[in-house]
Amino acid sequence: MDRRDFIKTAGLGAAAIGVAACAPGAVRQKAHELNSDLHGSMLQNYPGIGTLGYGCMRWPTVKGEDGRDHINQEEVNRLVDFALEHGVNYFDTSPVYSGGESEQATATALNRHPRESWLLATKLSMFGPSSFEDCVRMYRRSLEIFQTDHIDYYLLHAISSGEDFVSRFENSGIVDFIVKEREAGRIRHFGFSFHGHQEGFDYMMALHDKYHWDFVQIQMNYVDWEHPSGRNTRADYLYAELDKREIPIVIMEPLRGGALAEIPSQLSDQLKAREPELSIASWAFRYVGSFPRVMCALSGMTYMEHLQDNLQTFMDFQPLSDEEKKFLWSVADQMEDYPLVPCTGCQYCMPCPYGINIPGIFKFYNDNVTAGTYVVSKDQKDYARARKKYLLAYDKAIPTVRQADHCIACHQCESLCPQNIRIPTQLRRIDRYIEDLKQELL
Repeated sequence: MDRRDFIKTAGLGAAAIGVAACAPGAVRQKAHELNSDLHGSMLQNYPGIGTLGYGCMRWPTVKGEDGRDHINQEEVNRLVDFALEHGVNYFDTSPVYSGGESEQATATALNRHPRESWLLATKLSMFGPSSFEDCVRMYRRSLEIFQTDHIDYYLLHAISSGEDFVSRFENSGIVDFIVKEREAGRIRHFGFSFHGHQEGFDYMMALHDKYHWDFVQIQMNYVDWEHPSGRNTRADYLYAELDKREIPIVIMEPLRGGALAEIPSQLSDQLKAREPELSIASWAFRYVGSFPRVMCALSGMTYMEHLQDNLQTFMDFQPLSDEEKKFLWSVADQMEDYPLVPCTGCQYCMPCPYGINIPGIFKFYNDNVTAGTYVVSKDQKDYARARKKYLLAYDKAIPTVRQADHCIACHQCESLCPQNIRIPTQLRRIDRYIEDLKQELL
């Protein structure tokens, strides 16, 4: 897959769905009701770097005159200003996020502030064998957009295996070029983000002596610690391997795409019983922040209330005790009993060539499982009413032409999914469930 194809995949239309997928749920209060008097100072596991980092993949959008969704620059500026004011200084973006517009929107907001007040993390987002010239062009374009003479943290984007690393980056000679740019000071820290099998991660670790990874970005949360999705690697293994090499860690998906902000009610009740005044999301952030090797935990804070809630967690940080970590692992074990799809709403699978709203279908399904409105059997109370309500809500949320029954199992989406979800299999499962509901077979 080349850059042009990926940019189409990560288009603003998809970004708009991503915004919807992250809409306020566990945190529902209006911004001015949430912690207008934030106190304390930002946690820094590494001096000079706020442990809460800003993921810039899902900036807020507004409808333009052309009827399409575009990044709301005014709101981005407001969010960035508030974040910087409260100690968030690490901003993670990519040339392909938000239809290729994330870097520019992020730069516009950040360049209103002194360069030394913010840290830029961006990526070499080549998704397929690429020429040296194309890679250099992407890298220099990032420098140009941010009007800067250096990138603080530069990543090879989404490594999945040794073969993937070699074909996308090493064969072209771009890795040696990046190392030289680091020696010249134009790149301050060089690393990679990872989704894949343990063998692929071990391959990258074996290259540490050659390239000296300054940091590595991994998916880590209290569920992925022992229960990774698809072909991903257990986070406890990833953390241990990086920790023993003393490599700083950047965390992506600390909320698993928002799923750990709105967990099933039976489980959220357990968390609320312990900390009734704190949000469900705060548990997940306290979990990753409690590990000393974690340099930064990224959160795609589309809404001010999300930013404020996360700031409350990290500015008045209370590390988890060993007992509290074990409690969260028990919650994770219980979550395995729920038929959820481990989709994070990243939109990499979109657009589907057959028009299917893949992340929308998964979100609707997961939301109903989480809320307890998932229809289980004819024996449940008010079955007929619940069945009718579910089917009507499904048709309203997902237009008929974009529903799961249109999947032909072409598998084009599977190779794009960083969670390694067997997407056609999950769509067939959901479609069978819908059909059973329609025919009253449940």
